Amino acid sequence: MTGLHSHTLLRGAARDAEPGSIRDHVTLGHDDRFLRRKRLQTAGGITFDVDLPETTGLNDGDAFEVSDGSLIAVRAAPEPLIEVTGPDLARLAWHIGNRHTPCQIEPGRLLIARDHVLAGMLAGLGASLREVTEPFLPEGGAYGHGRTMGHDHGPEDPGHAHDHGHRHVHFHVSRAPGDDPEDVPLDV
Repeated sequence: MTGLHSHTLLRGAARDAEPGSIRDHVTLGHDDRFLRRKRLQTAGGITFDVDLPETTGLNDGDAFEVSDGSLIAVRAAPEPLIEVTGPDLARLAWHIGNRHTPCQIEPGRLLIARDHVLAGMLAGLGASLREVTEPFLPEGGAYGHGRTMGHDHGPEDPGHAHDHGHRHVHFHVSRAPGDDPEDVPLDV
């Protein structure tokens, strides 16, 4: 590799760094913070190649140690989300999790990526919904090391084979008959 590169991600290093020790930062959305090899450009125009030992979920506040010894901070980018509130957040969170959907859990609210099907389901369960734009920092999941990675029904489900000749992640969403996926109440 030529030019600046990084093989090392330091967890929380940008949050814990001494003033002046962070050279620059990259601002990445939720999906873009999941990588192994990628060329990134900082806010200040510095380009560097990332080559981590394995695919890794980056967190807001992490930092790359680049080949010249400097640190490049990771920041979570604002993205279009749905804020979910209501009297029974635990129940709403269960339904979101049951669909293997990333969810940011905070006191008094949940945040999910904008999705009209999930919004319709949540509205039907009595949730109040509002479109917001802010950094998305969902829970990582017990086994995903920072990401939920799809699921497997196992060999006991012959009606849903996963052998398609290639690896992939997929999701299941259901709607009641007559549901209009575009008819989702959002308080904008």
